Amino acid sequence: MTAHIDEEALRSSLQRLCEAAFDADVVGVMKRTVDAVHGVFGYGGAGIMFITESGDLAYVAASDEGGRQLEQAQAGAGQGPCYESYVYAREVVSNDVHADSRWPDLGNRLSRQVRAVAGTPILLGGSPVGTLNVYRDKPVEWDKSDINALAAYSGLIAEVLVTTLRAQERSIVADQLQYALDYRVVIERAVGYLMGTQRLDAVTAFDVLRRRARDSRRRVADVATEILGGTTGPASNDRVGDLRPSDLGLAGLTGPETSSVV
Repeated sequence: MTAHIDEEALRSSLQRLCEAAFDADVVGVMKRTVDAVHGVFGYGGAGIMFITESGDLAYVAASDEGGRQLEQAQAGAGQGPCYESYVYAREVVSNDVHADSRWPDLGNRLSRQVRAVAGTPILLGGSPVGTLNVYRDKPVEWDKSDINALAAYSGLIAEVLVTTLRAQERSIVADQLQYALDYRVVIERAVGYLMGTQRLDAVTAFDVLRRRARDSRRRVADVATEILGGTTGPASNDRVGDLRPSDLGLAGLTGPETSSVV
């Protein structure tokens, strides 16, 4: 069966982004990447989401209104492929979200414009800070070439973030990323605690934290600390600007050699 993604087109697109990326601001880099993913490979839409202090995944760049609707629907439902991709730090796909039994409420919140969805995590220092997501307007069986291409783009995004954020110590995006890195361990511990005590899966436990933070207008890390019964400071002394591309453990710009579609 012919792969969905042409490897030569992928390499060419990544090379063009690499050559132009470091002359742009962070949000500009995100927009260029979204446009490349959307335009080169013909997906219905693409977007990049970062975790916020409230625990929501929010877009910093989206190719169209369908992508923004996908964000809003998942935030409202507290579930979906992009949330699972962030929580589990792995690729998550759905051939048709309207018929996917894993997220029964999600399809009801989406128009028929959004059908097949794929998400891959953006990792800094080995921890997820957001996701790169694509969708199609009809059901599709995603193949390894799709997953490898997304992994390649997410690796490029991470590398560009480390380089550009070093020169932008103060910005909304930089602060958002640093928050995600600083408090990743306390949030993961709270998720594990809820999983064990309330017999929840990881995504549902994370949604409990997210909803409590939103309802009380607090940061999700503060809610996690409260659940753990103590005062917990930043989980890491690493600063975004101090990370190097080699710290990311990237598999390379052409994506991992193997990847399973889940």
